Amino acid sequence: MTMTEQRAEPAGENTACCAHHHSHDARSGAEDTETPRERVNRRWNEILQETRVTQTGVQILFGFLLSVAFTPVFRELELLDRVIYVTTVMLGAAATASLIAPVSLHRFLSGQRMKDEVVEAAGRMMMCGMVLLALTIGCTLLLILRFVVPGVLAELLVGGIMLWFGLCWYALPLRLRRRAARRPRTDDA
Repeated sequence: MTMTEQRAEPAGENTACCAHHHSHDARSGAEDTETPRERVNRRWNEILQETRVTQTGVQILFGFLLSVAFTPVFRELELLDRVIYVTTVMLGAAATASLIAPVSLHRFLSGQRMKDEVVEAAGRMMMCGMVLLALTIGCTLLLILRFVVPGVLAELLVGGIMLWFGLCWYALPLRLRRRAARRPRTDDA
């Protein structure tokens, strides 16, 4: 099912309730009634949307990282900062590969009746790419802040930001997943 083929819900009294409650009920009801083919198509469309967002960010960041080596200030970096830079560029390259991998998977396997496998592999590559992207951002911040902020403050700031990434990107979704798994499913939607 493509984005333009999504089911329309009938308007009624239930649509006036809060958006969170309504969207949960509508989503769980739709997931219960969709066929395996509709489910894999929906999951693929979701991965494509996520890929579009992350690819843009990682490509801009990676382009910035590549250009740094050609600036006059780069020659002034200490050995540790150069090591951080090389590590950051390698993480950025790995993140770029992981986040663009779903496109390659689809291109090579399109028409092979392997959509379930493609969706599963693409989802895993996206998760791997998100971890690598977070590490790339952390190392980029470390490189910049070590240049700008004196002492261990740079490391503390980066540690705080990496904690925030972990909370936003991983801890919160996992907490919500666990909470949803404990909730009894109702079929009255």
